[in-house]
Amino acid sequence: MPGDKPKSKRTKDHIGKYVASGNWGEYWTTRISQAQSGRIHVRGYPVEELIEKLSYTQSAFLLLTGEVPDERQAAIFDLVLRSGMDQQFISAAVGAARFTASASPESAIPALASGILASGSVTGSPQEPAEMLMEAVSWKIDAQEASKKTIDIWMERRGAVPGLGHPLHKKAEPRVVVVRRLAQELGGWCQHGQFLDAIEAEVERRKAKRIPINLAGALGAITADLGLDPLIIGGLGAMSYGMALLAHITEEVREGVPLRIIPDQLGAHYAGPKERHLPKGKDEEG
Repeated sequence: MPGDKPKSKRTKDHIGKYVASGNWGEYWTTRISQAQSGRIHVRGYPVEELIEKLSYTQSAFLLLTGEVPDERQAAIFDLVLRSGMDQQFISAAVGAARFTASASPESAIPALASGILASGSVTGSPQEPAEMLMEAVSWKIDAQEASKKTIDIWMERRGAVPGLGHPLHKKAEPRVVVVRRLAQELGGWCQHGQFLDAIEAEVERRKAKRIPINLAGALGAITADLGLDPLIIGGLGAMSYGMALLAHITEEVREGVPLRIIPDQLGAHYAGPKERHLPKGKDEEG
């Protein structure tokens, strides 16, 4: 599978080994690309061939996994990359990006970095749901039993199950409905996706109300079924939203209000002590 660790992967070495031996020959090693005078190879392929023959989706998959995807893998991976789109201001990443753009309108890059940095487990990264599902699959037990065990573990760990729930969409997440359907049609909603379905059903049984799969959960399941590394999955969650961030940043710079603030009317609220003063010094007394 694409996410499997290569058998030829070097064992991690401590910096002390290089310092002690004085041999720094393999200190910087990569299997991703090689650049020489007049030649560039990416994962062993001449870069000219890749630019001429592969799509952006195929090229990205090759870079991340080391292999060119087959037709099914490419279609599923493309679905993952295009599914984020945008969701107005219901994203901490958008707020962070637009705040930065309002204060630094000279370039989109700082604002893009801010938006990506605001993409994490709380703001919808698929990494945590993927890790949860990979752990459940590794138990090699019935999906229904695994779902019960998973919920118990994650409720104890942090009081919530990754990949479920949305602040706005209470019945079903519109993106998830179509992404799940298309993934099923492509044969990409497999063991991890089915485990997520079982977890959603078990949570609904326990709480007597529906807490739907969110996009992070769906993408975590699909990319886990693709065999991708959890680190790659987390990075994809941030990068796939990059175009939406760039659109927001451009709109903010061209049409927004320089230096965004949060006034009381928009929810700013002070909850600290009332006005008070330091004790008077001796020179102030009398």
